[in-house]
Amino acid sequence: MANSKAVAFVAAITFIFFNLTGHCYGDLQFGFYNGKCQNSDVEDIVRRTVVAKFFSDKTIAPALIRMQFHDCFVNGCDASILLDGSNSEKTAPPNLSVRGYDVIDAAKDVVERVCPGVVSCADIIVMATRDVIALSGGGRYNVQTGRRDGTVSLAQNAASLPSPSTSVSSAIQAFASKGLTSTDMIYLLGGHTIGVAHCSLFKDRLYNFQNTGKPDPTMDFALLTSLRRTCPENATVDRTANLDQNPFNSAAVVDKSFYNQIMSRRGVLQIDQELAIDNLSKWTVATIASSSDFTTKFGQAMVKLGATQVLTGTQGEIRKSCRRANGPTWASLFN
Repeated sequence: MANSKAVAFVAAITFIFFNLTGHCYGDLQFGFYNGKCQNSDVEDIVRRTVVAKFFSDKTIAPALIRMQFHDCFVNGCDASILLDGSNSEKTAPPNLSVRGYDVIDAAKDVVERVCPGVVSCADIIVMATRDVIALSGGGRYNVQTGRRDGTVSLAQNAASLPSPSTSVSSAIQAFASKGLTSTDMIYLLGGHTIGVAHCSLFKDRLYNFQNTGKPDPTMDFALLTSLRRTCPENATVDRTANLDQNPFNSAAVVDKSFYNQIMSRRGVLQIDQELAIDNLSKWTVATIASSSDFTTKFGQAMVKLGATQVLTGTQGEIRKSCRRANGPTWASLFN
């Protein structure tokens, strides 16, 4: 009897252990910095920096969401997008409009003063993005930390970023190559619930879709009319339009409105609209649009994105400056 109880106890402990650790990715963990910076709360330091920026410029929220995506999708979440250099990722066409570097720099400066050489720039990106999502009404999710910073940053590596006109099947393949499912992809594209897109990214849908000389037939006519006013065919200025076209000012709030809009054929980017009509994705879109747990599932998808091809342990380094590696970078070698 005693032996059977012991076996049962060990089995129970083993079950609990695997269930508690099953949500970790690699060597990342929740509360990685606890006790590593004396009595300072690293995540709170980052949060306070982000809050100050957010309330002076709420457009920093979509900017940081985009930054995390563009960083993690190229070489994994290693802060390679932050490195300066004439041939770094920053110089790649998809990244020319990425911004928010000043927020990461500010958070890094404060953290370095408190505990130098401990907190990675890669972790700061993920923490800061989590914070702006919460500030934008998306709910606060917990993030795992323990990433280290990479030293490779080359513009050509950004070719792996999906374009706004990519097909759903191609997007699914691109996300799968990063260990993300089609459902992960659909939730992550829900990041388009806030933010804007430049006219140049969707202008073909308004006037000459796929070289037909006509607009995209899948676009709602009222939206087409509105976007044509925003983006005249021969305009010399590349203006912007909200990605979430909900007329009730939902464009600054992280919510499921984006999915309702694309189901009404009011998607601005081609890939967004295709999500709602392609058989590979439309049923998931409909499920999300009718659900009440979007913010929870979106947060879970962001955590999974943040675990993509991370450097941990003795890999990479902890940069002193987010813009420069401690030693030579691949980008700097080609300057």
